[in-house]
Amino acid sequence: MDDPGKISVIIPTYNREASLGRAIESVLNQTYRNFELIVIDDGSTDDTSRIIRKHKKRIRYYSQLHSGVSSARNLGLEKSEGTWVAFLDSDDYWLPQKLARQMECLAENPQWLVMQTDEKWIRRGVVVNPMKKHRKYSGWIFPQCLPLCIVSPSAVIVHQKVFNDVGVFDASLPVCEDYDLWLRIALKYEIGLLPEKLIVKTGGHADQLSRKYWGMDRYRVLALEKILQADLTPQQTELVLDEIIKKLTILSAGRTKHPELPNIYADKLAKYQLKREAFLADQKNRPQ
Repeated sequence: MDDPGKISVIIPTYNREASLGRAIESVLNQTYRNFELIVIDDGSTDDTSRIIRKHKKRIRYYSQLHSGVSSARNLGLEKSEGTWVAFLDSDDYWLPQKLARQMECLAENPQWLVMQTDEKWIRRGVVVNPMKKHRKYSGWIFPQCLPLCIVSPSAVIVHQKVFNDVGVFDASLPVCEDYDLWLRIALKYEIGLLPEKLIVKTGGHADQLSRKYWGMDRYRVLALEKILQADLTPQQTELVLDEIIKKLTILSAGRTKHPELPNIYADKLAKYQLKREAFLADQKNRPQ
């Protein structure tokens, strides 16, 4: 990793033969040329191998038994040789200037080791506008990252030293693994924003993980519980506790529709309400 301008582009894929070729070609068509493209096949059972063969001379390809997107991205990180890393989900694609504009922006903002672009959304073939809650921010954005994931893997570029510092994707999380990582990163690093729509995110298809798992906040709570063990300021601790309570309140209310099942979220909610009260009391009693 001696070349400060080399980017390792990592595409994880699983049974996406219909869109993988488009994703690969959107990388190969970048105007910025100092990159390597690594494709990780997470145990596909469709005709993904045909797509790989078509591009095999211009990519680095690895396959593994089906282990999930986090494991696939982590394998890509392990194999990467670039100073910078960019991810692209195999159902998304980039506009040709994406990497070039990011590298220009990073040169103008050397304090950034993480940055993303804005994005265009297409759902079932129709362009849609993101809701206000999906707004992207720039700078020290840890508080804004708490409600939901506002950093897109397909839009981000990250310096390798960031992964060496905070770790990689948590493969134990089947979803919200990106939310978990961005929380860890946003706690310690500024996250820059280039407000140009340089990627296209597609959605609405049946194999999206967000459609496969109900109650996504279940996994966000797990990530919040993890970050609560980090070296937080009192203000950050209060913000995390507030967000855990907010999410557990929703989860607990949802489980009341199934009275035959134990409501583990009600018990956990009560625990964190007490924890927050104790924390605030301790802060109040500390000498000023």
